[in-house]
Amino acid sequence: MKVLMIGGTGLLGCEAATTLIKRGHQVTTLALPPLPEGAPIPEEMEIIFGDINKKTDEELEAYLQGCDAFIFAAGVDERVEFPAPVMDYYYKYNIAPLERIFPLCKKVGVKKAVVLGSYFAYLSKLRPDMKLTEKNPYFKSRIMQEEVCEAFADDTFGVAVLELPYIFGTQPGRKPVWTVLIEQIKMMDKLPFTMYPAGGTTMLTCRQVGQAIAGAAERDKKGFEAIPIGMYNMTWKEFLAIVYEARGMGKDRKIVSVPPIAMKMGMIKIVADYKKRGIDSGMDPFNLPDIMDLNLFINDTYCRALGVEDDDIYEAITDSIRVSQAAYDGKVKLLDMKGE
Repeated sequence: MKVLMIGGTGLLGCEAATTLIKRGHQVTTLALPPLPEGAPIPEEMEIIFGDINKKTDEELEAYLQGCDAFIFAAGVDERVEFPAPVMDYYYKYNIAPLERIFPLCKKVGVKKAVVLGSYFAYLSKLRPDMKLTEKNPYFKSRIMQEEVCEAFADDTFGVAVLELPYIFGTQPGRKPVWTVLIEQIKMMDKLPFTMYPAGGTTMLTCRQVGQAIAGAAERDKKGFEAIPIGMYNMTWKEFLAIVYEARGMGKDRKIVSVPPIAMKMGMIKIVADYKKRGIDSGMDPFNLPDIMDLNLFINDTYCRALGVEDDDIYEAITDSIRVSQAAYDGKVKLLDMKGE
């Protein structure tokens, strides 16, 4: 199988390329420079440096010629800050590239596409009573992304969206996203306990995401499918115990579960900071506590069907937090995660 990937040098794209190449497939990627120093990017992958938004349709069509599958391992998530209106940026990075490249895929005979989405789309569909797409632009954008994928899918062009949750693991030379978590909890280090929501989340390792991407690309599945992705379910208390141990503070740190109303009080300063800096948040800070109070767990059946294997989530979280802490402390210089 010949594959064109957008974002193949990133954390997840690189894992997918590694898995695909090991299985005998040919992978070419369009990616943004520079390459992270020391990253295990497979030598067999052809890298074309460039921004998809700056490539002509003719160039993209040439890259797609002879390909069996297209993988979109790029875009931005809710942690990237933008000025108002934030939906313009979500459309630019997460939706517009697909509207442009899917017709080209179908024109040259590409049979399969895999898109990296978000489990917030899964939650939006699971809990329509919470009106999450009305309150959170990011949730709305991910549903819109899935709608675009479904509109282009048919009996000749299968499109799979992987609704990805929290992901752990590191890529040498690149900053993990979990420096955000370090910033959140560090202010409570001097207290005898940490206050955090009572819910939890599903998660998996970056290696497992690579396997899920490869499995979805290899599957002969017609039409559209949105696949909830998750391998391990943890409450925030269970997760933070690993985080604090990784930070060298022991695994017995007391975690006090707080109700959403208490967390919402703490969001007042964050909202004021956003306003001061001109940031339009993709997630409503006052809705976030209600979301984090949920146990957003996903059965591993969906991942198993894609051929995802067991991995060491404890080691992946520990590695992610240690590198994030070092980056936060300024002890290492790393490339920022980016929307390729």
